[in-house]
Amino acid sequence: MTPTRNIAGAPPALEARDTAVVKTVQSDAAASRARSISRTSESSDVNTSPHAIRVLCVDDHAVLVDGLKAQFAIDGRIAVVGRLSSAAGLVEEVQRLKADAVLLDIEMPGPDAFESADRLRRVCPHVRVIVLSAHIRDGFISASFAAGACAYFAKSDEPADIVSGVYQVMHRRSEAFLLGPKVRERCQVRQSGSAVASSGAGQDGTAAVLGGAPISLLQSLSAREAEILRLIGKGLSRQRIAAELCRSVKTIDGHQDRILRKLGISTRADLMRFAIREGLAQA
Repeated sequence: MTPTRNIAGAPPALEARDTAVVKTVQSDAAASRARSISRTSESSDVNTSPHAIRVLCVDDHAVLVDGLKAQFAIDGRIAVVGRLSSAAGLVEEVQRLKADAVLLDIEMPGPDAFESADRLRRVCPHVRVIVLSAHIRDGFISASFAAGACAYFAKSDEPADIVSGVYQVMHRRSEAFLLGPKVRERCQVRQSGSAVASSGAGQDGTAAVLGGAPISLLQSLSAREAEILRLIGKGLSRQRIAAELCRSVKTIDGHQDRILRKLGISTRADLMRFAIREGLAQA
């Protein structure tokens, strides 16, 4: 018996199958368009004001970046125009997006963030780099300045303070180096030419401003003192340190007293905490 055909001449079973295939193709195409739109939104500035500061976020924590984007949107003066999960391709992405500033995490997989920041400074000297890190360490601050960064903020700083810091960096006329509030509270850095840590805040009260290069107090230690500080951070007693370095306990005590004075720390327990915070205990 000849099967019943529709008006177009195709059997009903084939027509149903072809219809299903068409719907699947249409659905896949729609999904593809949606994914494309989603990808574009990560590096698009469709709704960005022409006067807004264009910021590229380089951080492997998407949740943090989303939070900053929301805060910037509320402020209205700053817009995130893209995100990278590592420093790979940083210079090229800055050029492609015409970014004015970069919020840079310094501990991510991939290329060294300090080296990438230094290359960006040489290729795009007009772009301002603001380090945003979960770790507050004197050594990191000094390395950030040496790599050309303009400011150092902690991820634990209030979002509003970070917003204010970005705005300050973009509108400053001097070569001052900004420190976020939490960084200022915890870090012992000093300005070049001064023996006192800077604690002055910017006009909005959110960031300390160093007029010169931030110098880590660790740089004031001799090689022997740095080695003793590392061993203190590892939890070694005075006697064990003396045995490790083939020195007398009295000699180790003398070194420790000088370390305390140079770092402005009063107790051995605080000295141990300082060494751990700076990552010396891991060396």
